[in-house]
Amino acid sequence: MSFFEALWLGVVQGLTEFLPVSSSGHLVMFQSWLGSVAGGGLVFEVAVHVATWVAIVVFYRARIEELVRGVLSGKPEAWRYASKLGVATLPAVAVGLLARGRVEAAFDTPVVVGVGLLVTGGLLWTTRWTEPRARLGEPGWGAAFVVGLAQALAILPGISRSGSTVAVALALGVAPLAAAEFSFLLGVIAIAGAAALVLPDAVTHGTLSWATLSVSFVAALVSGLVALGAFVWLLERRAFYLFAYYDWAVGTAFLAWLVLAG
Repeated sequence: MSFFEALWLGVVQGLTEFLPVSSSGHLVMFQSWLGSVAGGGLVFEVAVHVATWVAIVVFYRARIEELVRGVLSGKPEAWRYASKLGVATLPAVAVGLLARGRVEAAFDTPVVVGVGLLVTGGLLWTTRWTEPRARLGEPGWGAAFVVGLAQALAILPGISRSGSTVAVALALGVAPLAAAEFSFLLGVIAIAGAAALVLPDAVTHGTLSWATLSVSFVAALVSGLVALGAFVWLLERRAFYLFAYYDWAVGTAFLAWLVLAG
């Protein structure tokens, strides 16, 4: 992988990890279009995942610090919120443990990406009606679990984690910024878990240089922070649903390309 490829793929990862367009789906599409050029292996995957994890921590540093202080000092509201994040994590953990083989098979089936993007677009389109009515400051226990189910579904390539979790949270009445905060703090756990899952193999099979990894890391971090800001900005202006057009267009185009190329 060249420096330019590392820079480009790092930017793609940072933007698509947080914007509701599916980072895993885009990487599968690039692999289908460009072959091995689009993939940097497990070490690259860990590097960009850690970069996007850092982006969330930086963006929500005040809220994370508040939660950590609250948990350590025994504040009930902090323990309640942290526990809801734990409950929302359970479905993804179950899928990772019980259906890892099927999930990996989905990544080798490009058509899943096209269909997943169409589904993501449909979820985003629902926010036109759900977002104006959403008022809750945080999800309830049942809502947290349902948001977790959406996150588990988003393990499939083409289903956006941020898009599906926020769309579901809005449908359950959680206010837009509160929905985004819960989704991305949930992402701190999910991204750390994904990176840890592939880390052992990455250590033993890594081939990229530190310079190349550094380029991809910085690119993913900076573009991730930009994407987080754009995500919140769109939610505040009730324009979140506009990404549905992108998902539908890209999903349809990719499926058409698969048909023509097949």
